[in-house]
This record gives sequence, C-alpha cells and structure tokens, in this order.
Amino acid sequence: MTTDPNSTEVRVSDADRVVIFDTTLRDGEQCPGATMTYEEKLEVAECLDQMGVDIIEAGFPIASDGDFEAVSAIAGRVKNATVAGLARAVFADIDRAGDAVKHAKRGRIHTFVSTSPIHLAHQMRKTEAEVLEIITATVTRARNLVEDVEWSAMDATRTGIDYLCQCVDAAIKAGATTINLPDTVGYATPEEYAAMFRMVRERVPSSDKVRFSTHCHNDLGLAVANSLAALDGGARQIECTINGIGERAGNAALEEIVMAIKTRADRLPYATGIDATMLSRASRLVSAVTNFPVQYNKAIVGRNAFAHESGIHQDGILKYQQTYEIMTPESVGVGKSSLVMGKHSGRNAFRSKLKELGYELGENAFEDAFVRFKSLADRKKHVYDEDIEALVDEGIAHMHDRMKVVSLTVIAGNMGPQSATLTLDIDGVQHTVQSAGNGPVDSIFNAIKLLVPHEAKLDLYQVHAVTEGTDAQAEVSVRLEEGGRVVTGRGADTDTMVASARAYVSALNKLLVKRQKTARVQQAL
Repeated sequence: MTTDPNSTEVRVSDADRVVIFDTTLRDGEQCPGATMTYEEKLEVAECLDQMGVDIIEAGFPIASDGDFEAVSAIAGRVKNATVAGLARAVFADIDRAGDAVKHAKRGRIHTFVSTSPIHLAHQMRKTEAEVLEIITATVTRARNLVEDVEWSAMDATRTGIDYLCQCVDAAIKAGATTINLPDTVGYATPEEYAAMFRMVRERVPSSDKVRFSTHCHNDLGLAVANSLAALDGGARQIECTINGIGERAGNAALEEIVMAIKTRADRLPYATGIDATMLSRASRLVSAVTNFPVQYNKAIVGRNAFAHESGIHQDGILKYQQTYEIMTPESVGVGKSSLVMGKHSGRNAFRSKLKELGYELGENAFEDAFVRFKSLADRKKHVYDEDIEALVDEGIAHMHDRMKVVSLTVIAGNMGPQSATLTLDIDGVQHTVQSAGNGPVDSIFNAIKLLVPHEAKLDLYQVHAVTEGTDAQAEVSVRLEEGGRVVTGRGADTDTMVASARAYVSALNKLLVKRQKTARVQQAL
C-alpha cells in the first residue's frame, strides 16, 4: 500500500483489494416481509451495478420460477458485476443455478453445505465422510458448468478446525475459486474469526490459489466487526447487504464496511470499488422496495447520521466540520442544500431537489411525484427533504402494485359509530365500500377486508412522524401474517388514516406476490 505525496488518495495493491459481494437480493430478501417483485429486483440490481458492486448474488434459482426468472434477467442485464446464483449441494440446484447465470457477462455458482457437528447431526443427518464426498461431487459439477465457483461451509464458525480444513481442501481440489467461511449464526467474535481464516489458509494446500470470503450475520451485533477482522486473517471478499437486511438480525451492512475502509485507511489498508456517493441512494431504494424503514440512528445512512441538535455540537460543526463529523455527508450521497421547497416551487426546482437527493426519475414517474408534492405542499407549512424522500420512495415502492387507495372518508370521534368509506383501484377497476369498526383504523381495515377477502393476521401496526410539527407526514408500517408468510407494508401521508390504508394495502400487495410464488412452487412439485 502506497501514498502519492502529492495526493490524499491511497493507492492499494491488487492483494489489498476487497471484493464486495452483495446478497441483498438473496439473503436480504429472506428477511421476513422483505419480498421484492421481479421489477424491484431488476431496479436494485441496476443500482448495485452502477455503484460498483463486484458480485451480485441475484437469488436462489431453484426456489421458484420467479426467482429463476429474476436471476436470469439480472444476468442478462448487468453490465459490470459478476452475477451469482445460490445452490444447495444438490445436482438439481447446481444445474438450475448454472442455467440461470449462463447469459451473464461473468456468471458464478455459489454452492454450500453444512459442516458443523450440530448441523450434520440435526439437519443434514450425514457423517463427516459423506459430506466430504458431497463437496467433491457438487463442486465438480458446478465447475463443469461455470469457471467461477464459490463454495461455502455453512456454520463454519462452529465447525472443528481440522474438519473445516479437510472440507476446504476438498472444495479447492474439486475446482472452487472462492472459499466462503460464514458466521452463519452470528456466533463469532472478531479475534477468533480472524484466527480461523489464518489457520485455514496456513494449513490447507493451494489456499493461496483461491480467494477467501466472509459472510457474517448480526445476531450479536458483530457482523461488520467480524467481516473487517477477517481481512486481517487474509479474507479478500466480504458478503454483505444494503442496510444490513437479512435473516434474523440481518447481515453485515455494505455501507458500514465500505465507509469503515474508506475512513480508517490508517488501520484498514484496503480498498473497494464502490462509489460511496451512491450509498444513501441505494439505502433509500432498498428501504422503499422492501418496506423496511432505516432506523434513524443507523450508521452512515440513517436520518440522524449527520444531524446535530446539541448546542455544543452545533457550535463545533459551525467552527470546523471535523470536530464532530469523521466523514462528510456528501461522501455518502447526502446533499446539503439551502433550497426550501414549498407550494410555490416549480418543476425545475423540484427536479433539482430530486437530483440533489439522488433521484433520477423517468418523465411519467417525475410528473406523478410532482403532483403528489404539490398536494403535500398545500397541506404542509414546511416541506423537508425527508418529506420528499418519503413521497418519492412510496411512489417507487407502489409503482407496480395491483391495488391502490383512490379515496378514503372516515367518521371518527367518541360519539360513534366510527366508519370508513373506501375506494380501491384493483387491477384498474375502482371498487367502493363502507364499513364500521371499533375506531377509525379498525373501520378502514374492515373495509379493505370486504374488498379484498383474506385471513391474514395483523401482527404490527406502527405510526411515526416523518418530520416534526403537527402537519408532519405520518409514516405507517403494517405487518401481516398468513400461513407462515410474513409481509410488511408502509404508507405515508399527512392524514394518518390515509397512510394506514395505504400501508395495509401495500402489505396485501406483497402478500399476493408471496401467494403466487408459493403456488408456482407447489405446481412445480
């Protein structure tokens, strides 16, 4: 690693280049309620490719026809990144993944098998010798289909080091080009995770011929720390997701890894190919399409990441920005602007604000957003950047919905009865119904059930204000559960009841997608 004396940029050798493997579309989508539609997956993949992600794990092709189609489409459209399909250590999975990525500029099959004693005994029900045979056979099969094969030892951090080395050796001999040693259950600590990589690389012949990868879950809040520690142990690929979404407590967050490396080059002498100025935009996009809000104090991309309320902090920032900020908002794509948006703002001002916030909308999407912005500005005294982001993100998230809220009238108060008159657009046809309930929200949800009969259980109803003030937009989150399928919907409006209706309908749209996926799988069986 060298530094040009005439530049602040750090030059990193190829040996210190960290490959970013994004699994938002695969592991991220496995997060309960985070299902994405075909169109949404393509949009996220395009964003990841533009941002400089090296490898996009586009899905699990054997899981459903929808997953296969999405992986295949992404493989055909992505311009720069390698496109990977996940496969269990089963020939049918591997063949399906190979078929899905065959049109990619660079395709990869990512196959995995459990290696820990607890997984072998209770899930695999195989002996260590049987699993070694499976590794050899399935990695060989994958290598016959593509040049780039990644093999993962599921639950590596709870696998004995001797047996783990045997498994890695077998995978390399069979043709694996990348070896992933995941902390599948978020069990490891940084020191032991780094030590595991060192030991495996020291003890396995030909380990210098492959790239080692991390895949860390966040059950103990150590996913990013473990991923960075593994670099010291010799890993040079990090598997991560936008906003850290994923199963259980999630995965290592891509934006945190990238900025930690960029900001602390003194202790992390590595580099990625990520355009960090796109991090905020990618975060908002994934939040919008998954209906998973980003927590306000989330590192790098949270709403409060560059906010200062304390008088002492404000004084320091005004005198010298670095007193309380170790990176600039602009470095992650958060623009600073004095442009005040309101009901007198025209299209040019609105377009300029959208560009500053990282949005590039087509003409139809722009016109729709502008109309909704003007409507919002008529109802609000101050329109903040967060209001515009919520407005545009909601439009993106619901662009392909089959059902949309057209109008809503609610009668509420302590004199009763509370009722709602609701009109929904369902597949292009408007339907109106009136219903009563135990309060205005119950009335609305009852009206929706009359128009869209279902047995889903309401697991969560949550409201929070997008900005301050009595005229703030309400952002409502709704989580529904039906037959083991969990979906989350989100809606925003200055009227909390309208936001509630939109959130519930958004969740139902997601539920319809899941039903269709389940039906396709059952038909395939």
